[in-house]
Amino acid sequence: MEQLVLVIGLLFATVLAVGLGDKLRLPYPVLMLIMAGALTFIPGFPDLRIDPELILPIFLPPLLFATAQKSSWSVFRIRWRTIIMLAVALVVASTAVVAGAAWLMIPGIGIPAAIALGAMAAPPDPVAVESVASRVHMPRRLITVLQSEGLFNDAAAIVIFQAAVASAMDGEPFGLGVVGKFVLSAIIAVAVGMLMGVVTSLITKLIASSVARSAVTLVVPFAAYILAEEVHASGVIAVVVTALEIKRHARAEDATERITRAAFWDVVELLVTGLAFGLVGLEVREVIREEGSAIWGMLPMAIAISVLVIVMRFLWFAMMAFLSRKQDGDLPPTSLKDVIILSWCGMRGLATLALALALPTVLPTGEMFPGRHEIIVAACAVLLTTLVLPGLTLPWLMRFLKATDDGVEERQAAKLMALRAQDAAVAALRDNEVMKNLPADKVALVKARMQRLQVELLDSSLQNESQAERRRRGRELAIAVQTIALDAARTEVLAARNEPGTDPEIADRVLRQLDLRTMIMPD
Repeated sequence: MEQLVLVIGLLFATVLAVGLGDKLRLPYPVLMLIMAGALTFIPGFPDLRIDPELILPIFLPPLLFATAQKSSWSVFRIRWRTIIMLAVALVVASTAVVAGAAWLMIPGIGIPAAIALGAMAAPPDPVAVESVASRVHMPRRLITVLQSEGLFNDAAAIVIFQAAVASAMDGEPFGLGVVGKFVLSAIIAVAVGMLMGVVTSLITKLIASSVARSAVTLVVPFAAYILAEEVHASGVIAVVVTALEIKRHARAEDATERITRAAFWDVVELLVTGLAFGLVGLEVREVIREEGSAIWGMLPMAIAISVLVIVMRFLWFAMMAFLSRKQDGDLPPTSLKDVIILSWCGMRGLATLALALALPTVLPTGEMFPGRHEIIVAACAVLLTTLVLPGLTLPWLMRFLKATDDGVEERQAAKLMALRAQDAAVAALRDNEVMKNLPADKVALVKARMQRLQVELLDSSLQNESQAERRRRGRELAIAVQTIALDAARTEVLAARNEPGTDPEIADRVLRQLDLRTMIMPD
């Protein structure tokens, strides 16, 4: 019962942290981390123990799914080079640099254990980045880079970590076979994600209730993650692909479902994020308590690795900016300002903590896992340094660099998208062939109303009908016209969302307005 009360308390604290974050203009996950850590200093405060193997399967699927829904395949087609450079190459480079530093600073750690530490410290957390960046009016082009990076880097880090731990446990050298394992894992995960996307689309077509269809999307991320892990593929990639496929198969007529699902997922994302970072705070405090006074001797090493992680990220983005200029590219980073912001937004989170807690205690020989205490302390130091410090200072940094987005480009993009939807609606009213794309029942309804109204309006015997009756018939005609126009407009926006160069968030914003307009139409 104590643990249930603690979970409810963390959920309630999340709501308070959101309100406090709005007042202070600070990201609520950082506030939750600090609040949860501070609560554990209260005497008699209950402990909440979660199996490390369950942390990623419980929290990653819904949070990754929520973030991936804001993207599209077109974004990845345009930014595939950036994603490879950040989600794979930067993770590998960061792992190598941290592993080298750990091998030099931690006596007797060994190469496999050092690589395991590097894999823990390498991947930024997409949830933390999203919650921090969205509150400081960061330009969308930079947020898109951070989101794209965060959706796939966990997969690379987890594969490296698992291979390094297996090497340490078996006593075999850490080989390049991890590359083939990652590629095979990614290919199978993409197939799993595609399959889950198709299955989800079929299921939602069979369910009449919009609430039930929204509930299906809560189950699907966990199903995709577990299925992928069972076939030794990447659950992270499977969840992301599933979300992208579901969005790709979205239908124009699902206006009510989209509104319901959006509200549903806003609540789920907020509460799960707050609970996750609250648990991170509790676990970090537990690690500090277990290490006791020995932690003071580990701090110089932990601080050095934390600084190294930040410097490595800065140098990597500086290299990307240099290459972008040499190739006349327009994808960020394109300036020193972009480099500084993207470097400062490398927040670590759930993956770093979960991998640290998943580290084995002893080897098969009964000996302590080499450097385990130092590894856990270093990983927690990286988490706190890269999450709390940037989270609290990013608003100031954005103002200092004068990089805050005024929203002009977004408003212009939204205006162009709205005009495109309007043109599609007008074209649909000129050409009833568009109605072939509507559901059969809706086509029959519109045609019947239009034919009946046309006959009644041309029949001279109806000239003496009452004014109220004419208003009723006029209202029916308006509804029929709006039905054709709104369906055509939504179809156009959904098509535009999947086109290269379209910002999915802008398309979703316009689509939401069209969906709301549809919902308030009288029957």
